[in-house]
Amino acid sequence: MKNQTSSSNSTTNGKLKIVVIGGTGLIGTKVVNLLRLQGHEVTPASPSLGINAVTGEGLQEALTGANVVVDVSNSPSFEDKAVMEFFENSNRNLVAAEVAAGVQHHVALSVVGTERLLASGYFRAKMVQENFIKTSPIPYTIVRATQFFEFVGSIAQSATSGDTVRLSPALMQPIFSGDVAEAVAEAALAQPLNGTVEVAGPEAKPIHEIVQIFLTAHQDPRKVVADEAAGYFGTPVNDQSLTPGENPHLGVTSFADWLSRTAPAR
Repeated sequence: MKNQTSSSNSTTNGKLKIVVIGGTGLIGTKVVNLLRLQGHEVTPASPSLGINAVTGEGLQEALTGANVVVDVSNSPSFEDKAVMEFFENSNRNLVAAEVAAGVQHHVALSVVGTERLLASGYFRAKMVQENFIKTSPIPYTIVRATQFFEFVGSIAQSATSGDTVRLSPALMQPIFSGDVAEAVAEAALAQPLNGTVEVAGPEAKPIHEIVQIFLTAHQDPRKVVADEAAGYFGTPVNDQSLTPGENPHLGVTSFADWLSRTAPAR
């Protein structure tokens, strides 16, 4: 995918003012850096910086004069009630602040398969977020990504009992966080789609195989067992649950290449 700047969103000197909600996190930090490298005025926003979308603190001031808002924030708690309140409150405040500020484009990071995983409270909350965005008067682009390479270890931990990791053999197509950030940054500089784009890693493999490859690379002695009933963080999954639909944008970084850079040397 190649970056393109939207002429309708551009300021007189061709630069955009962009606010990145969640701008100090894994994806947000990378998005901020990518957009700054292209010469745009970028404000990272997070509670640690005095800008809190959930409470509204500092939000209106941060969005004053902004052309684009990018939301890559995530709930600090995945408990059903907490995560729903996080996305409801943050998106309600964002819509109000964006309308008041005259923001021209809202870009949000969501998850591939959200509508297929509604047995999970987290994904129900993400669906609420997407619906907020779609019904807002602000033009939007939703970037749905598959699971990040960086969280494969957490998948293993969630399914560990003793020295055994029980995981579904359903397919997953994880992606490098840097490739996600590039897709989000591209969306921020393009015309609003008023629709959704999917991004995924270059290859799909069964969840249990991906985790076993990760553990082996990290010299972790835990044994992974394929278990059809294991689910994904407790949610039932099949081969379509965690993989993209037709014509996704594929990241360029393979899982093996990422592991070669991040796993400890033997």
